[in-house]
Amino acid sequence: MAYFKVAFGFLVTAFLSATVSLAHPGLGFGWGGVGAPGGQSGAPSYGIFPQFYQFSCPQAEDIVMSVLEKAIAKEPRMAASLLRLHFHDCFVQGCDASILLDNSATIVSEKNSLPNRNSVRGFEVIDEIKARLEEACPQTVSCADILAMAARGSTVLSGGPSWELPLGRRDSKTASLSTSNNNIPPPNSTLQNLITLFQRQGLDEVDLVALSGQPIVPRGHTIGVARCATFKQRLYNQNGNNLPDQTLERTYYYGLKSVCPKSGGDNNISPLDFGSPVKFDNLYFKLILWGKGLLNSDEVLLTGNVGNTMELVKAYAKDENLFFKQFAKSMIKMGNINPLTGFNGEVRKNCRLVN
Repeated sequence: MAYFKVAFGFLVTAFLSATVSLAHPGLGFGWGGVGAPGGQSGAPSYGIFPQFYQFSCPQAEDIVMSVLEKAIAKEPRMAASLLRLHFHDCFVQGCDASILLDNSATIVSEKNSLPNRNSVRGFEVIDEIKARLEEACPQTVSCADILAMAARGSTVLSGGPSWELPLGRRDSKTASLSTSNNNIPPPNSTLQNLITLFQRQGLDEVDLVALSGQPIVPRGHTIGVARCATFKQRLYNQNGNNLPDQTLERTYYYGLKSVCPKSGGDNNISPLDFGSPVKFDNLYFKLILWGKGLLNSDEVLLTGNVGNTMELVKAYAKDENLFFKQFAKSMIKMGNINPLTGFNGEVRKNCRLVN
């Protein structure tokens, strides 16, 4: 009898160890698989993988989707904003939710960087998701993973593809205003500048073009809107000669002028994809071919004469399914940029504040 008690106790301990390891890989029971530090045999293996919350918070993704469904039904543009948050987060310190931190005694918020100021939004939706998750599974689901799940959920709810999402990122204790200013390409970027900034993140030109198909600046424009300030130069002084960008289709050019005057009106908005601004599809690429790409960083994908971006734009315009498949692959790749795992970072109780 004593033997069976010992054996049973061992099995319970092993199960609990595995469960805790999945929820908190920093405790080190050898789970993880992806991104094991050092690659040494017998070392704890930390990483991100789709089943990360299988035991610690199995309802996490359902909670995220329930909040997203209400938020996007109320304001369809919110899907674009949440996708953009994930991009602007990953391009700075990696996918670590640094973009969510407010100013404090120790934090200079990335929300005040040039690409983010008066532009990024959706923080209240993230707050609501976090509050719901804290009720269900206290201090378990990271804000970085919430951003990743919200990006995928927003894509799906807008008619786009889904993908198997690796989870297990932890939250940073720092933010970087300067890196946010330097790493996020501006809307007037040249093609070479875009390629360089994407390569800095381990992303290639295939990722660049595919990820242009959703609502962010620098990229991601199949859904969403842009402020007049981000495309005014194309309308009035593209090459420093007080003339418009000659690649703009004429009717489209006059339509943009009507919402974006030469002086003032910087916060007026125009759809990035006027055909289907709240639907995830491949029309964005067709518009570029028609001379109706809104931002300079859209148009240069076709006219920049660097690499194979022109061919990729044409391929995605022709085949929406091809675009969807590559977009999903590139989203997974981008979501893997320098995640904090193991003992690194923390799981914030409030996404706006370090613990």
